[in-house]
This record gives sequence, structure tokens and C-alpha cells, in this order.
Amino acid sequence: MRNFMKLVLGMVATCLALALAPAHAEFSPTKPIDFVIMAGKGGGADKMARLMQAIVEQHELANRPLVPVNKSGGSGAEALVALNSATDPDHTIMVTLNSFFTTPLRQPGLEVDIMQFAPVGRMAEDTFVLWVNVEEGINSFEEFLAEAKARGSGWVMGGTGSAQEDQIITDFLNDTYELEIKYIPYKGGGAVAKDLAGNQIDSSVNNPSEALGFYEAGTVIPLVAFTDERLPMFPDVPTLAETGVDFAYYMQRAVVGAPGMSDDAQAYYTGLFESVYNSAEWQEYKSDKSLLGDFLPGDALRDYWGVQRDRHETILRASGAIN
Repeated sequence: MRNFMKLVLGMVATCLALALAPAHAEFSPTKPIDFVIMAGKGGGADKMARLMQAIVEQHELANRPLVPVNKSGGSGAEALVALNSATDPDHTIMVTLNSFFTTPLRQPGLEVDIMQFAPVGRMAEDTFVLWVNVEEGINSFEEFLAEAKARGSGWVMGGTGSAQEDQIITDFLNDTYELEIKYIPYKGGGAVAKDLAGNQIDSSVNNPSEALGFYEAGTVIPLVAFTDERLPMFPDVPTLAETGVDFAYYMQRAVVGAPGMSDDAQAYYTGLFESVYNSAEWQEYKSDKSLLGDFLPGDALRDYWGVQRDRHETILRASGAIN
């Protein structure tokens, strides 16, 4: 009888343990996490990724390190393919730009469906500003238009990648103001800002974080912001809408997981980057670099991707970048 009661009690304890166990075992990384950056070193995406890595390390938010690796080839195609074919989706994440939308549209042969990626979290929306070197002697958007029109295709705009964010804005300026600005693609915004400061190109639409050092050094000057409202960092710089053309354009700064990432891993990374987003360091960076927007996780982020993909498809078709 005593042995029988032990058996019954043991069965009851096992049943209680099973009933109280979580529906999914909690995920925890078991090795370093591949942290892919779909742009070159020194640009906005690179700066953002390395700051997030530093915040995770400083506050010991993860039990394994994030290992940044830049994959800028093919306007982000290299990064997209790497993530799409990741052999360990639970340990592979990526920092994205708007090339996340445009590159698969322009290069269907990649066979990348962004809606299959794991939506971890949008950390911000970045902004765009038109910059010229101070030696140009241009101090307003109107003066820029006059000089760019006078030089025709001799005026050179540098930007990150082909048929993505910077070129989309350049094409808009050409089409709207009947300009013939020549666009030169770079692998990252850091190189663009450096060449503008060195007078190797005539203008850029760098994100504030990319051009800020040269602005503070007095080498480049902002002329107009492609935002809905003036940026607190540049209170004297008008928006394009203020000049008479209602146009604003933003870049997603998001973290995504590889296709096939488990639900538990996705939940882990969403929690991790929400903690990064809420940190004092990230909030200060957002404010200092004129980043906008709230944290956007999961299904809300996937819905945002759908809207942005459709918008960029319309833009690329209108410009002739895709049929």
C-alpha cells in the first residue's frame, strides 16, 4: 500500500509539473548571434547596429554577443540572400534599410519574399536632409535649384546604393524641378558624407547621423528636410513642403530575423530590442540624430512592411526602375 501511494503521489506531481510548464520552452541563444548590416561601414545603419550592440553588452541584456557583419553588395542583395539562406535562423538577425523593400522588387531573381522574414522590431524611422559643401556658397534650397539647373548633368549627387532611398529622392528632385542631376551610388552613407566634405561630389541627401560630424565641423550645410515637420536639430532648415512641394520620405531602421526563425526566438529578440529601445542610450541617440517613430513589433511591423513595399513598388514603377 505504501509503495502504491508513492506511485500515485509521483504521478500527481508529474501531472502538476506538466500543467504548470510553459506552452513553449523559453529560448536562449547558445552561441554568438550573427548581426547582419545591409550597408557599408560608417553609414546610418552601421552606426545604429554598433550602438545597439554596445547597449546590449553594457547592460548585459543577452547571454551571447551580437557579432556585426557588413554585407553591402548589390544594394543590400548580399545581406538579403545571406539571411534568406541562413542555416541557423534562431541565431541570425539583420538591421534593415528601405532597400529591404526596393532590392527584392528590382531583383526578383533573388527569390526573396520579405513577408517571410521574422518581424523583430522597428527601432525608428530615419530622416533625410539635402546637403551641400559650404564652399559652394549655396545657402538656400532655391539657390541649390538654380545652380543644379545651370550645371545640368554636371551636378553630382552621391547616395547609398542604386534605386533605393537616396536615388529615389534624387529622381524625385529631377522629375519635380526639371533637373538633370547625375546620381553616383556608394556602398554606404559614411563614404557619401566623406566625399561631400571633400568636394568629390556636389550634394547628398545623407541622414543626419551620417553628416553630423561634418556639419559640426562647418564643412557641409543643410538646405531642406524631407520630413513633415522641421527637425529639432535644424530648426532653421525648412521642410520641402514649406518650399511649395508636399513630399516627405523616411527610412525604416528595423531589426528582422531570418525566415524560419522559431516563435520563441522571435519573442526573445523582440524583448531584447524593446529593452534596447527603452534604454537611455537609445532614446538619447534618437533625439540627437533626429530619428522618429515608436517601437513597432510583430504583426504591426509586418503590416508596416506591406504598406511600404506597395508604396515603393509604385515609386519604382513610376521612375521606370521596374516594369
